[in-house]
Amino acid sequence: MKFIANLIDALNEHIGRAAIWLVLLSALVSAGNAGVRYLFGMSSNGMLEIQWYMFSLIFLLCAGYTLKHDGHVRIDVIYGRLSKRSQAVIDVFGALVFLLPVALFITKMSWDMFLLSYQINEVSPDAGGLLRWPIKLAIPVGFALLSLQGISEIIKKILFLLDRQPSAPAEAHDERVA
Repeated sequence: MKFIANLIDALNEHIGRAAIWLVLLSALVSAGNAGVRYLFGMSSNGMLEIQWYMFSLIFLLCAGYTLKHDGHVRIDVIYGRLSKRSQAVIDVFGALVFLLPVALFITKMSWDMFLLSYQINEVSPDAGGLLRWPIKLAIPVGFALLSLQGISEIIKKILFLLDRQPSAPAEAHDERVA
């Protein structure tokens, strides 16, 4: 079981670290768009859509990565005062009851949306706009990665609860990843 969790962790780690570069690329495209608009008075719908696509990719592809690093928003008023074991029980419950059902449902629904978009070769209605199906593919992929990471977290928390893992998984404030 630990092997499966490690494999999922490695997958999301690699994808997350690669997707982080989209932040820089998006900033450069944004600056380029602003420069062209200011200097030449021209604008490109395609370039604006590329910015939106990159932002969407960052958000979607890094959801599993963020979960792996315990970086999602959480209200720690009560949770933070609980023991590591109680936190692990809450995390397993939350992942099984909320995270996995919702993420898997969105994966399924968005896959159907992507397939339709791909079949009709959907494009942006704006002049110079881009194909829509590539970004629609990112939705089920992102939620599938989030689902997989949820499974990995469940495995790690259960191993911790069964005393097969020496300590609780690292918390976000303990790890600084750039």
